[in-house]
Amino acid sequence: MKQVSTLFLKIAVILIGIPILAMCIFLVPEIGNIAAELLPKFAYIKYLVFIVFYASAIPFYFALYQAFKLLRYIDKNMAFSQMSVNALKKIKYCAITISSLHVLVLPLFYLFAEIDDAPGVIFIGLVVPFASLVIAVFAAVLQKLLQEAIDIKSENDLTV
Repeated sequence: MKQVSTLFLKIAVILIGIPILAMCIFLVPEIGNIAAELLPKFAYIKYLVFIVFYASAIPFYFALYQAFKLLRYIDKNMAFSQMSVNALKKIKYCAITISSLHVLVLPLFYLFAEIDDAPGVIFIGLVVPFASLVIAVFAAVLQKLLQEAIDIKSENDLTV
């Protein structure tokens, strides 16, 4: 049963990465062009969009790789190991990095909201940083719980 559930999660991790790859290939250049058209005074804005989105894709895929490693540890009955704690720590740092990068782009969403007179655009810009922070907090909580479980386990092993 455990093999089936981890296989399902591994497939889900792979399927999560595919739309982000498609977005990086097709949507990010379009967003950059739209930003350059809407803000002709800031010609460099197109490159800022490219840098932020492509730079945030790197920690995203690294976090997916760490999640895949975590699932492999579960398959090998090594879930309660220091390697799992390290994987969760790296996922946490990746989520914080993604959130920080997307917070840098929030002024761009503000400029778009001013041009279109649509304040809802700012809330759309907050979705990715907020979701990344939720993932970072969740990973931090899991990391702490797992570390405490490992400490209790090693304490019990020394008692016997």
